[in-house]
Amino acid sequence: MSSASCFHCGEPIPAGASLCARIGEYQHAVCCIGCRAAVEWIATLGLQDYYRLRGTPADRAVPVDDYSAWDRVQVQRLHVRRHDDGGAETCVLVEGLRCAACSWLIERALRDVPGVRDVDVNPAAKRLRVVWAPDTIALSEILTRLARLGYEPHPIGAEALDALAQREERAALKRLVVAGLGTMQAMMYAVALYAGAFEGMNPATRDFFRWIGLLVTTPVMIYAAPVFFVGAWREWRARQFGMDTPVALALGLVYVASVFETLRGGSQVYFDSASMFVFLLLSGRYVEMHARHRAADVVDALARLQPALAQRRDSSGALETVGVHELETGDTVVIADGAAIPADGSLLSPSCLVDESLLTGESISRERRRSELLIAGSIARSGPIQLRVVHIGAETILSSIVRLAARAQQQRPHWARLGDRFAARFVVGILVLALATAGAWLLIDPSRAFAATLAVLVVSCPCAFALSAPTALTRAMAVLARQGVLVLKPDALEKLVRVNHFVFDKTGTLTYNRVELAEITALSDRCADACLDLAAQLEQSNTHPIALAIRAATVTAHDAQATSLRNIPGEGVEGEIDGRTYRLGRSSFATTMTQAPPAVADDDVVLADSSAVLARFAFRETLRDDAVATLAALRADGTALEILSGDSLSRVASLAMRLDIADFHARMGPGEKLERLKSLRGAGAVIAMVGDGINDAPVLAGADVAIALGGGAQLAQSSADIVLAGDRLGALIDARTLAQRTLRILRQNIYWAAAYNFTLVPLAAIGWISPWLAAIGMSTSSVFVILNALRIAIPHNPPRVADFTVDMSTTTKPVPA
Repeated sequence: MSSASCFHCGEPIPAGASLCARIGEYQHAVCCIGCRAAVEWIATLGLQDYYRLRGTPADRAVPVDDYSAWDRVQVQRLHVRRHDDGGAETCVLVEGLRCAACSWLIERALRDVPGVRDVDVNPAAKRLRVVWAPDTIALSEILTRLARLGYEPHPIGAEALDALAQREERAALKRLVVAGLGTMQAMMYAVALYAGAFEGMNPATRDFFRWIGLLVTTPVMIYAAPVFFVGAWREWRARQFGMDTPVALALGLVYVASVFETLRGGSQVYFDSASMFVFLLLSGRYVEMHARHRAADVVDALARLQPALAQRRDSSGALETVGVHELETGDTVVIADGAAIPADGSLLSPSCLVDESLLTGESISRERRRSELLIAGSIARSGPIQLRVVHIGAETILSSIVRLAARAQQQRPHWARLGDRFAARFVVGILVLALATAGAWLLIDPSRAFAATLAVLVVSCPCAFALSAPTALTRAMAVLARQGVLVLKPDALEKLVRVNHFVFDKTGTLTYNRVELAEITALSDRCADACLDLAAQLEQSNTHPIALAIRAATVTAHDAQATSLRNIPGEGVEGEIDGRTYRLGRSSFATTMTQAPPAVADDDVVLADSSAVLARFAFRETLRDDAVATLAALRADGTALEILSGDSLSRVASLAMRLDIADFHARMGPGEKLERLKSLRGAGAVIAMVGDGINDAPVLAGADVAIALGGGAQLAQSSADIVLAGDRLGALIDARTLAQRTLRILRQNIYWAAAYNFTLVPLAAIGWISPWLAAIGMSTSSVFVILNALRIAIPHNPPRVADFTVDMSTTTKPVPA
């Protein structure tokens, strides 16, 4: 029952300690009360298989903290998002989360808890996403259960993110430095041994250099190499072979054989090969870690955008500095020039410039006008400005983007899963080949059997196969995230390349959720410009979309102001200008003052006074700035375009004419849209659906690639494969171009890995490649795959929407009244 190390955390047991934890009939020595509690709690849950599956010991358990603060409203505003169905969702950093066994333990321990709806664990990013029913279980109780397992949760913040990344990088760098120093020393003494083999060396000198090689290589094996042995042990216990198995087998064989040969004064030692092998492998993993951190930096940078403090106006109008968690919906906040916006809010100032580059990928600051929504995390470039808080904390668009990006990192793409399965089978094949090589050389020339077998194990490491897909796809997702494109399902990139039919929703997707003035028809002796000026004065303080469109079309300011303004909801506005009464609105409302109303439709928007109808105003939906050019670029790429909308036929036809789309359908509900997608798919089309509304969610789910706009409904985004975080439809072109480049590089990596292994493995088997040369070749192959993946970027001259200029005079026509 005695043990030199703790059963739970692996740390040395203090002298005189006699604590034990019971699992079934067996007792296991532990170092402290915390570890005993963790072991017994895991056993109580029936999850003792965790100790069989884990690859590394857990962190030392500490007394469980009080997590009741997580139930406070102010804290949950920042870290918890409420669902429409009454559920809640949060994402936390988990200290001590190391491997797949940790994920297995956490998921099984939490998913069976009443009230917990969903649990997702990402061991690479050390994050836990949990969805629960607040009316059934409190968040503090969930986190307490997690802590009792030995994993400490932390809110996602800049300090926690930096601490985790720095710890991982420091540990990797220390292993790399030890391996590098050991390799240099081992190689230096190996040169003397190699020279002595040719020039002659007395046995005493030879043995001296061998013992020195053993001394400098042993720290490498003890400190730097255990990561491979632990990984191999985890693979064997999980009965799933991976890249660590042949690496650990080769390292163990070469070190043990070299020690044995040193002790008995044999003919050959391989200390230099062992040290070099570890160093080159760790170098490749260090490069891989940096690539992974660069990909995660996008999500982490988004998480850092929201400031901790805000300037709020109190009831007296004075400014006070408060924490962001203290803001309430409806508060007025002042943002200085160059400061970050603390919450989603409606702009109260007349206008401002806002930098949304990290959120949307647009490098040019955008102009926002009064009443438009400003996104938390964006930067005010023409402050100070004021806004009224609409969403705070976890309900902001920024938090939604962070959650979507984090969810994307948790999923394994199709190519990565294929690579893992192939690597596992490849390892089995290599082990069989290594045994066959050893047997053959024992019959032919026993003195060369060990070197040839070792070379086969080293040169055939499946690292390149296993890394080819994850590195390429992770890099692509990171690059697209910087352009405002969030890939939620990595398989979507492969499908996006194959898409030959784009289907668009109309309202909110091809158009903004606002209208613009299309035409003014003068119906009296007053000119159209004079009627527009009168209408703008009547709508001077109105926030109705029609009022905003009229004011936006007005180019001159007026000293005269309308008085006695009266808004009639659903009808229009009435007011006096220079002593005369005017009405603007539906014709049935505006013409009641006139003596002889002309023939105008009831729904027409008209301006009238007491004597006559003065003008008729026609409005149309406002096209997104790059809609025409984006569709032209897609059309030039050979894809078919189609509009499916629930709007009226006249409006859909008008928009289709402006966009030069011949295939459009109006008055379609979600069911009819799904039937249309099925019909297109039956004809051989690979479909991408682009939408933004709640009613688009089922249709997005039925497409081959679902693309949602970041400003759209949450339900639409949850059904999407790709989310465009900004207002740029042109980001579709970036995504498609990068997806094509990614697949090319992915294929290059796979072809390279296959060519490398199928060329060099036979050469190693026949003894043409020595172990040290095999180590260089294997590590070079892995580094090549990683560096090749880092070439993935948006080209300097991609097919941009600006390259497809369109004469708007021929595509924009007045909308019929």
